[in-house]
Amino acid sequence: MRIRRLRGRAILLLAVFTTAGLLVARELAGQSRNTVQAPYFEVDPFWPKALPNHWVLGSSIGVSVDERDHVWMIHRGSATLADKEKALETKLSDECCGAAPPVLEFDPEGTLVGHWGGPGQGYEWPTSNHGITVDHKGNVWIGGNGPGDSQVLKFSRSGKFLLQIGKANARMVQAASGAKPTYAGGSNDQVSFGRVAKIFVDPAANEAYLADGYLNKRVAIIDADSGKFKRYWGAYGNKPDDTDLGPYKATDPPAKQFRSPVHCADLSNDGLVYVCDRPNNRIQVFRKDGTFVKEAFFAKNSLGDGSVFDLAFSKDPAQTYLYMADGNNMKIRILRRDTLEELTSFGDGGRQPGQFYAVHSIAVDSKGNLYTTETYEGKRLQKFVYKGLRAVTRKEQGTVWPR
Repeated sequence: MRIRRLRGRAILLLAVFTTAGLLVARELAGQSRNTVQAPYFEVDPFWPKALPNHWVLGSSIGVSVDERDHVWMIHRGSATLADKEKALETKLSDECCGAAPPVLEFDPEGTLVGHWGGPGQGYEWPTSNHGITVDHKGNVWIGGNGPGDSQVLKFSRSGKFLLQIGKANARMVQAASGAKPTYAGGSNDQVSFGRVAKIFVDPAANEAYLADGYLNKRVAIIDADSGKFKRYWGAYGNKPDDTDLGPYKATDPPAKQFRSPVHCADLSNDGLVYVCDRPNNRIQVFRKDGTFVKEAFFAKNSLGDGSVFDLAFSKDPAQTYLYMADGNNMKIRILRRDTLEELTSFGDGGRQPGQFYAVHSIAVDSKGNLYTTETYEGKRLQKFVYKGLRAVTRKEQGTVWPR
């Protein structure tokens, strides 16, 4: 009898310890999950300050931060404004409003301190400007994705013209008399481009990386002073091919070429090039010579515009995190740069601060704050204040209002 009681107690104790062990294991697993950290942001609803002169923004398709933490943006102005939005121009009103100049410069407090841009002597302004980058020398680079935009431009901070690389309409196919011109890709051309989406300048090598682009399907690298072509490549480091791949399908094998647009080509501190293959919903990573390293897919079922609009690196020396603007799904995704694993995201579709309508471009200042622009009818610039690293508790944070 006593032996049976002892056995019963032993079984009971074993059950208790087993249950307790499972609970502890679950708790530890939960703690382990909660130790995953990621940068946390809150929108600053009061940044930037109101524009002067009754100016308004059109579709906003580029943002960059210079070494003084001045924030630069570019937008498309009147061409993307409704008649009532630009009533001063259409003479519907003598009080409000009109398009701001294409290039705008804000100080860290959000005050407009510079503005310029548009057609001028000695250069061919894009018919649809796209992307803006301020390099380590303070020069401002601009691309374009209009039908005939096969050139990139470089200006001083004050708007003085410095350099044009490529010629407008280089991709135009000769049309019959009276017919509307058409345009064809030229991804192996070493003189002109095919609707460049964005430029990234490598200070160490003084090279400009061009996401080329909306018609061509390549990354092109040029000397940042002379504009001389140095090298280029397509997806997986292949020779680029302008063949139309047709619509993206999530069930198809990964495409061996980029789809248009190739939307960014950004260089990390450790010499890796991160390319936005937007309609293919993927980031491809290369060495500086075009050697393919790896790829990762995001929101693979996204159709139309695709998910990978733009990228920016976190400001720690190792650039641990990668910020991805997803204009199709109206959010910013936060990735580990080494693995390309998505840790969390923030944002949602909407018009309120911290929400997005087609977030298009993203940049980071020296303090780690994020800046975004929105295309189509988004037409705005937003700031997201860096609040440090926090444990990831939600994969989707939604709208990050100040606490």
